[in-house]
Amino acid sequence: MKQKQSIIITLAVIVVLLLLFGSRMFYIIRPGERAVIFNTLNGVLDKDNIVGTGLKAIAPWNSLYKYDVKEQKAEETMDVLDKNGLSIQVDVTVRFNPQYDRIGYLHEIFGVNYVTRLVIPEVRSTVRQVTGRYTAEEIYSTRRSEVESSIIEETAIILNKNNIDMRALLIRSIVLPPDIKSAIESKLTREQEALAMRYINEKERLEAERKLIEAEGIANYNREISASLTDRILTQKGIDATLKLAESPNTKIVVVGSGEKGLPLILGNN
Repeated sequence: MKQKQSIIITLAVIVVLLLLFGSRMFYIIRPGERAVIFNTLNGVLDKDNIVGTGLKAIAPWNSLYKYDVKEQKAEETMDVLDKNGLSIQVDVTVRFNPQYDRIGYLHEIFGVNYVTRLVIPEVRSTVRQVTGRYTAEEIYSTRRSEVESSIIEETAIILNKNNIDMRALLIRSIVLPPDIKSAIESKLTREQEALAMRYINEKERLEAERKLIEAEGIANYNREISASLTDRILTQKGIDATLKLAESPNTKIVVVGSGEKGLPLILGNN
């Protein structure tokens, strides 16, 4: 009888403990999540033993911290200064995720609020540092791709050092003060017009050179032909032409002498 009562008391105690501490003892780690455990008794964060997916049980005096390790997105709109101190508004989107096997180290330094403590501040800092190296015109137009590449590269390096994988960083827009934007666009338009005019002038210059070369070739050809046409050759070609005319069935031939060395003339009608 006493044994039965002991079993009942033990079961009751277990039930009470489960009711009181069940939420601190059993955890479900879903796909795309990882967890790290802090041992309250000895004050040690188990950084190297990352808790994987499934139903997990821990001692009720310990603490479990879950992390979403799927790709996440953060968007920021910030005011930055260019090389000359001009204010520029930049809209940025960054995609990232914690490194699966390093969340213990991430938790130790930044905790579960690492996005606001690490990711956003570092993105803001890098954007400000990079834009401060360029003028507004370079950022807006002439060297925009270089600016974007520098921001992406430098942000990825600093986040990776702090156990974050940056998947992408996109600059959605760069907004300048209206008067500065208008002045830059006007300057770019004039530069494009100047380039177009230089192209036209160069094209016309090349065409003039081509025509000059062609004319010189024709002139050289004519000089060579003239030098090769002796009196004997001209006489022979005249005789050949006269014979061809004489062979025509529709020609009545009249031969008129034109001098001692002259060629005969062929006159005729149908």
